[in-house]
Amino acid sequence: MAKKDTLEKSAGKAWSKWGPYLSERQWGTVREDYSDNGDAWNYFPHSQSTSRAYRWGEDGLGGISDDSQQLCFALALWNGQDPVLKERLFGLTGPQGNHAEDVKEYYYYLDATPNHSYLKYLYKYPQAAFPYKDLVETNASRSKLESEYELIDTGVFDEDRYFDVFVEYAKADPEDILIRISIVNRGPDDASLRVLPTLWFRNTWAGSNETAKPQLNRGERGNGASAVSASHAELGDYQLIAEGAPEWLFVDNESNNRLLFGGENHSAYVKDGINDSIVLGKQDAVNPEGFGTKAAADYALTVRPGETKTVKLRLRKADGEAKTAFEDFDAIFEQRAQEADEFYQELIGELPGPQGLVLRQALAGMIWTKQYYEFDVGRWLGEHHGKATRNGDWGHMRNHDIISMPDKWEYPWYAVWDSAFHTLALVLVDPDFAKGQLSLFLDERYLHPNGQIPAYEWNFSDVNPPVHAWAVRMVYRIDRERRGEGDIDFLKNAFAGLERNFHWWETRKGPDGDVYQGGFLGLDNIGVFDRSEHLPTGGHLEQSDGTAWMALYAQNMIQIGLELIKHDPGYQQKVIAYLDHFLGIAAAMHDIGCEHRDMWDEEDGFFYDVLRFPDGSSTRLKVRSLVGLLPLCAVTVIEADTLAQLPELAARYEKLVQRKEHLAENISCPMTPGIENRRLLAILDEEKLRRVLTRLLDEQEFLSPYGIRSLSKYHQDHPYQFHWEGQTHTVAYIPGESETYMFGGNSNWRGPVWLPANLLIVQALLTMHTYYGDDFKMECPTGSGNRLNLFQIAKEISCRLMDIFMPDQNGRRPVFGGAEKFQSDPHFRDHLLFYEYFHGDDGSGLGASHQTGWTGTLATLLTIFGSLDHEDLLKGGMQGVVEALAGMDENTTQ
Repeated sequence: MAKKDTLEKSAGKAWSKWGPYLSERQWGTVREDYSDNGDAWNYFPHSQSTSRAYRWGEDGLGGISDDSQQLCFALALWNGQDPVLKERLFGLTGPQGNHAEDVKEYYYYLDATPNHSYLKYLYKYPQAAFPYKDLVETNASRSKLESEYELIDTGVFDEDRYFDVFVEYAKADPEDILIRISIVNRGPDDASLRVLPTLWFRNTWAGSNETAKPQLNRGERGNGASAVSASHAELGDYQLIAEGAPEWLFVDNESNNRLLFGGENHSAYVKDGINDSIVLGKQDAVNPEGFGTKAAADYALTVRPGETKTVKLRLRKADGEAKTAFEDFDAIFEQRAQEADEFYQELIGELPGPQGLVLRQALAGMIWTKQYYEFDVGRWLGEHHGKATRNGDWGHMRNHDIISMPDKWEYPWYAVWDSAFHTLALVLVDPDFAKGQLSLFLDERYLHPNGQIPAYEWNFSDVNPPVHAWAVRMVYRIDRERRGEGDIDFLKNAFAGLERNFHWWETRKGPDGDVYQGGFLGLDNIGVFDRSEHLPTGGHLEQSDGTAWMALYAQNMIQIGLELIKHDPGYQQKVIAYLDHFLGIAAAMHDIGCEHRDMWDEEDGFFYDVLRFPDGSSTRLKVRSLVGLLPLCAVTVIEADTLAQLPELAARYEKLVQRKEHLAENISCPMTPGIENRRLLAILDEEKLRRVLTRLLDEQEFLSPYGIRSLSKYHQDHPYQFHWEGQTHTVAYIPGESETYMFGGNSNWRGPVWLPANLLIVQALLTMHTYYGDDFKMECPTGSGNRLNLFQIAKEISCRLMDIFMPDQNGRRPVFGGAEKFQSDPHFRDHLLFYEYFHGDDGSGLGASHQTGWTGTLATLLTIFGSLDHEDLLKGGMQGVVEALAGMDENTTQ
């Protein structure tokens, strides 16, 4: 059996019981917020994290936990200069940052297998005092017109005076985990470091009469090793064995109420006792009797310039002797690292080295950003005694799962539409986990009784783009191709949940039928107004993107239904119903009956939002953005073989289209056969498609050197302005970070390049190519005279996206921008950061620096387009991925 298959099959519950499930920031989250005003950042700030126990989860540095996060392991460090132990990552809160929250550390996810049999993480720790105050004060003094002040700018990495701290995990078996910590002194002088591998229990016992308090105890010592035993009523008994027989420091994972609030402590040795013992020299802050619920091994090291020192530990079920723990240690590590190489080599295949490195680190980052997430919203609301400021309608929710996070520091909570994109990359390495993620949010513990899928913990009732059906279909197809058969149970169960959600979306319609409006639809940061609030003009907004999202939703329900019909003919009626939905929604974008009500602007050849005034008049908001490109993405094909094999469905399909001819006349005709007699369902007919593509492929509009921009560069010299009651509302192209606040104008990622929108556009182009074929060509770039078919255009966009991370002829990666140390230092330049979005002109990384989640979908594009040409793709092993993205049925060719 191939190594890839071996690892995938071992990625079940046993091997995945332990993994990188620790958050990187538990403070400042909604779950930990018990304030009366909903100010999560200030209710539990970073300054209290050393001394205050968490309620709903734990955070740590390069750590792991079991899948219920009962027992946690992570690293703590002290350079002899910092005011506190480095136990967790530091960053600015949303209000502190001049461009919102921002982690101010350098750490990298270098490697990971899907079953966590091998994990590798790198943290760069300055030898000088960490500049907490400087980072806060300097960023506070900067305006939105200035760049962020980063850790590299403070000078703490000058002369390479820092440690590279590598943390690696290798499993001997599912519950026997080898830990290797390697410390490299990159500086010119000897440097001292305290290394404190830490084991602790999450505090589930405080205030509970039902949960027994677990305990850590000093274990055996001798033969160059010492151990701590861990006993938990549910988890069982474990031991952590440390090579070198270090001293163990014990405290309880309980808040220092006396320090924080002037109250009474429940233990004589509280959470910050290890910190106080090391940093402040308070020997009485730790338990001399050697027990508690938090313990750290104390290694005091002096590391010479260029030297590497290693700390070895082993966490396992308490059934072995400490003195034998390290006899097979190096051999196991070598074996697991070799298996990881073999696993990725099968996936990387013929990709060139630089592309293979990007793919491997992208997927490693997605595996590392799994997080245990617990949030019993009903209990949380009850604990607020009626004073909770958010999520009051979500008391049914019981979250206690491993979830793919957008970013475990900046976004250490799930965002469901983010998660949907994550699965497109995760399915390449762990299809069961990918399918499980999609199923999770359709489970009754998550899905609202009214059918709404939760958005994110700041406001579960917010409205995110409905991409879940699209992701279900993509993941199913890729999984089917790779495994040889489709997971029909997954598809059937998902369809049932999606039906409930689609019906909820029906309530989002505007007063004029199939036009959708309102809410945070993912593209609202690029508009004239805050679309979640009442408009200053009164009336309402008919949204091009909201309506297009629903057209895409209906298309994917059609395709999922067509697959299920093969196993249950009863789905025919559902397919026809969703076809009816699609025709109505798509036609609603072409309201030809009234000037300025049609979202399509014939003069510009583009879609715009329509602002409806209270008196019934209307106007288009002529901002050229992704809002108007999204109708391009609402496209799917129906195979001729599918209709031939289902004659009853084909007849009903034809009758419905004929009956709704008045709806279909302004969109791509669903009865006109294309290549191999395929049928096309699309909002854009061929003429409109060519006009939109002309703008999409114009380098002075959407086509940047690094993918598709979210806002047309046209608005750099021609800002859109809307005047109302003496106020001017403006949207202008800004290639980098926002110069405005969250809503109104061009804020956050709107303007730069972001992967999800590009992936949708690439998928749409591939789909349309299966219908139009090689003879349909466009100038790419517009005006260049270079004519490409739609497949080639999809590849061109994908290659531009890949170029963000690829070294150029001078070895410089656009993602690193002007950060010279990142570009040229051999200890930085090949360690990648998968940012939230990218500069629209130079490709430099912006936003959350570790949002590997949706940016990790680059792995999907690399797998498809990395080295193969058109014909090779359709002949090779990735045909299923191409077919999935193109919406083709299995065993079809172009």
